[in-house]
Amino acid sequence: MHGEFKPPVDLMLWTALQWLAMVATVIGAWCVASRNCRRREIGFWVYLVSNALWVAWGWHAEAWALVVLQFALVALNMRGAKKNDDAKDGDNGQEVHNGQSNSAGPARARA
Repeated sequence: MHGEFKPPVDLMLWTALQWLAMVATVIGAWCVASRNCRRREIGFWVYLVSNALWVAWGWHAEAWALVVLQFALVALNMRGAKKNDDAKDGDNGQEVHNGQSNSAGPARARA
């Protein structure tokens, strides 16, 4: 049809970037909330990707608060990753829950 509005390609790309960032954030959150150490590590990296995507989108949109938030979230994720590594190192790689190791088996972990 003549006169039909078609958004410019660059607007469509920025919109796609925003949705990709949102999906990466949700996947990262899902993985980070896992009890499985490997999934938490994957979630950390997915979160970093989502932070980079949000920074790119926020910079383009001049959403400075969003950009600053992403850097704060990176710092918090780094802190969480260090705590996760410290917990693993403190128990020879075993998961640590509520300050106690799973090394005695599942029964102790539920106690």
